[in-house]
Amino acid sequence: MKIAIVGYDTEGRASYDYFAAQEHELAICDQNPAVQVPDGVEAVLGDGYLDNLGRFDLVVRTAGLPPRLILEKNPGIDNKVTTLVNEFLRVCPTKNVIGVTGTKGKGTTSTLITKMLEAGGKQVHLGGNIGMPPLSFLPELTPDSWVVLELSSFQLIDLRYSPHLAVCLMVVPEHLNWHTDMPEYLAAKSRLFMYQTPDDIGIYYAGNELSKQIASAGSGQKLPYYEPPGAAVDNGAISISGQAICRTDELKLLGRHNWQNACAAVTAAWQVTQNAEVIRSVLTTFGGLPHRIELVREVAGVCYYNDSYASGLHATEAAILAVPGKKVMILGGYERMIPIDFFGKFAVEHASEFRELLLIGASAERLAGVLDKANFSNYIVDKQAQTMSQIVAKATSLAETGDAIVLSPGFASFDMFKNFEDRGLQYKAAVENL
Repeated sequence: MKIAIVGYDTEGRASYDYFAAQEHELAICDQNPAVQVPDGVEAVLGDGYLDNLGRFDLVVRTAGLPPRLILEKNPGIDNKVTTLVNEFLRVCPTKNVIGVTGTKGKGTTSTLITKMLEAGGKQVHLGGNIGMPPLSFLPELTPDSWVVLELSSFQLIDLRYSPHLAVCLMVVPEHLNWHTDMPEYLAAKSRLFMYQTPDDIGIYYAGNELSKQIASAGSGQKLPYYEPPGAAVDNGAISISGQAICRTDELKLLGRHNWQNACAAVTAAWQVTQNAEVIRSVLTTFGGLPHRIELVREVAGVCYYNDSYASGLHATEAAILAVPGKKVMILGGYERMIPIDFFGKFAVEHASEFRELLLIGASAERLAGVLDKANFSNYIVDKQAQTMSQIVAKATSLAETGDAIVLSPGFASFDMFKNFEDRGLQYKAAVENL
């Protein structure tokens, strides 16, 4: 076939390698005119990279590119557009696939499930939005392998296959600068469940109506978590099917929000292995992923936490409740105009948690307006801080012995940093240099 690889990033490179090995005729299309492509391969780079894609038999979209942008330029080629995840699920030799989506907690939950299955003796591969692009480990799979895929709405919006086990965590408004509106965001998430059969299982967070709505798609068996028959917290312990797994105070992960992630992972893993001791061993030893309420170090009696992954204020709220003591919170970033009014009420209700809120970035003024409207005045807008070192220095000057300083921005990073990892790494470097 004649195939266009649209977007030559991590996913695009994995797609290129996969289709090149099958000796298809490939072209690479990317908006970056300076992107390096393999020798001898047709390349359409720069402004016109989406033009005339109808001449190809297949168009492989990278996750970050909304399909509507392809179809606006190339009407009527819907059936030609696919993705790395679609191709993986089409050819995957094992039916043992677990897909995880939701607004926050996907990476943590996917990793927990992977570690639980590995501890139970399974061969497991983790991919999707975390780990490796799944086409990269396709040659290693057998019918007995297990695959855990963390899947964002960008990857799900045109999904054509559903995994055997689909998990939806808490869902709140997010990525509304990428999606046309909230209904499109929810519809994208729903596709994870849409093609399930009665032999499949759809797991959802019982405490979130949007999660329940998303999981209602498809014909899979519906299984809630955070209430029976899925894993739930009862008398300070996580239990499922009448078996206590561990006490919540034994979890290595910080914060009540991680009780949800733990229960989601237990519920999914329980469909594969009912070995409570194996599952317990993971919950009591896994301390979390980088940039998720990560303790960097303690300096002069102040603990510094990196929660750069928090790109929405619901995640910031979780960090505020998870980290003990008075806190200097570093908030703000790229302005995507997602709803934030709810945070004013939260800040007032939890005012005793804060030493100060330090507002930075493009969103600082709007966030200040929300706090003013709620009559919350314990904040500073810092327009002078242009580097992470300056931000950390300012936060340090506000803290007292016994406090915590928490980078949990509640906004995307693109106004000042490449991505959340760059933001988190710069924060950690600034803290290490104190």
